[in-house]
Amino acid sequence: MKNKKIITIFSISIIISLGLIFKSETLYLFDLVKTISKTKRTVADITDYKFFDNINIPKSENPQTWPLHEDFNNTKSTDILNKTNDRLGTVAFLIIKNDSLWYEKYYDGYSEKSYSNSFSIAKSIVTAVLGRAIDEGYIKGLDQKVGDFIPEYKKGLAANLSVGDLSSMSSGMKWTEDYKNVFGVTARAYVGSESLVELIKSRPIIREPGQSFKYLSGDTQLLAMTIEKATGKKLSSLVYNWFWNPIGAENNALWQIDNLKSNNEKAYCCFNSNARDFAKFGKLFKDYGYWNGKQLLDSSFVKKATTKRFEKSPHYGYGFWLGSYKGMKYFSMRGHLGQYVMVFPKENIIIIRLGKTNDKKTEADIIPQDQLIYIEEAIKMTKI
Repeated sequence: MKNKKIITIFSISIIISLGLIFKSETLYLFDLVKTISKTKRTVADITDYKFFDNINIPKSENPQTWPLHEDFNNTKSTDILNKTNDRLGTVAFLIIKNDSLWYEKYYDGYSEKSYSNSFSIAKSIVTAVLGRAIDEGYIKGLDQKVGDFIPEYKKGLAANLSVGDLSSMSSGMKWTEDYKNVFGVTARAYVGSESLVELIKSRPIIREPGQSFKYLSGDTQLLAMTIEKATGKKLSSLVYNWFWNPIGAENNALWQIDNLKSNNEKAYCCFNSNARDFAKFGKLFKDYGYWNGKQLLDSSFVKKATTKRFEKSPHYGYGFWLGSYKGMKYFSMRGHLGQYVMVFPKENIIIIRLGKTNDKKTEADIIPQDQLIYIEEAIKMTKI
């Protein structure tokens, strides 16, 4: 109760002292204080769906469970993996081998039905939606300009911005990707209740698009806005109709939104579901867009998405991170605090880790240390 009173007094003093600033700034400060008051913390968490408004995405009309491998859970996890999972608060760790569930373990009360925030894993899902929008003819291809759908991007450097630039993180947008600065634009997009559409439009294109990789969450949000303009449909509806339903998702998903009035999905993050269903997106891209014999994505698009675009940034394609371990190539869907879906296509292995935190010291590395540990120990366990 005492802490709540302190927070309330703090919020009032801030609003009064900064009463002359823009209304949107005052609104954000109010949102920030309100969120801190509700969550009792100043950092993001995998349980944040409990504190924000969400769109509910229902489970598939034809749920499909992963078959159990004949050696399911016969192999014990390594000591290093156990220690890492304990140290970093892993809540789910799965290994899928030859399209069957080979290893599965949950922690801290989580289960195969528990919600968990995937954070930037959502970026790969949005790229999948882009690929299908191209297949369906709503968008001509990766080179089509954003300005063809959103008039504000018809002038200046923005006129050269394509949907492919957004998917490959090369927009040239004025955006600072900083998860620690609670007053920065990334935090504002996450915490604020203002319209994400208006926030994104306020960020100008200040560098020539399509020239080099720079990871910006604003790129994915603008990509989602463009897809919705092109199709005339909600992003969450497209995900359900084109993927979540066909791949047999066994559970509902919750997608956080900016506010109930604007109703914009936080496309760059905040798709909440479970490890088993997240893994199905990994399988879809591993199998070049096919699911049970039906093509949900063009195979050439899948190949493009999981291939580097820029020579100086071989670790990123279109919505997917790329890497190699002991000569074995893999791609991954990756999210804040160590959410990973790591796919080794040739070896037919998918590794999934969801958890509360990551190795902070290596978070900015191309391959964070914790991700490397999960890969190394899973490979040891599978003996490939």
